Amino acid sequence: MTSYGQEHGLDQGRSTIEVQGEGQVTAAPDQAVITLGVATEKEELRTAQADNAAAIARIIQSIRQLNVPQEQIQTIEYRIDTHYDYIDGKQIFRGYQVTHMLQITTNNVGQAGTIVDTAVENGANHIGGIRYSVAQPAYYEKQALSLAVRNAMDKALTIAHTMGITIDVVPTRVQELSQSGFTPMPLASAAMKVSDATPLQPGQLTITASVRAWFRQR
Repeated sequence: MTSYGQEHGLDQGRSTIEVQGEGQVTAAPDQAVITLGVATEKEELRTAQADNAAAIARIIQSIRQLNVPQEQIQTIEYRIDTHYDYIDGKQIFRGYQVTHMLQITTNNVGQAGTIVDTAVENGANHIGGIRYSVAQPAYYEKQALSLAVRNAMDKALTIAHTMGITIDVVPTRVQELSQSGFTPMPLASAAMKVSDATPLQPGQLTITASVRAWFRQR
């Protein structure tokens, strides 16, 4: 967005240039967060809970054997649902479903596929997804913000030069508009075919920032 007009207030009558600046940096992810778990359906609630707990225990033990610290494995959801069938317009109780979801964080992004495969081999039947990130996002966010401000300054100077006017290089006001988070990478849910190592490509993360800035004409 770019605009040129009169400024109001103490300096009423002095023209300003309003521009929007964008900044973008890329970073290699150094962290992977995996969401997976077990959904168990049985007619008896206690049986469903016991079978689900046994499967989760196997999954946690197998992931711990991959040298993932216990504190990086945590429960993020535990839910019990009742299921019914509808036959001839009648509601027939079918059983209970116990769902236990784990969040696993690994600082070895190349290990994410092995973690998924190991969990599936040991009973995981629900893969929520995987999200790649960086451990220190503020470092990259500041870089993107700095580039956005520089971009706004370049735009304003270009407009001023084209119009044959002179502006103050330092903006009178800067407003941060937005910063991007990290887009999660979806994985197939339910029963996936287990391979030697599910191939996952973390790629590059893109961090963007956007600002609006006002520059006063001299």
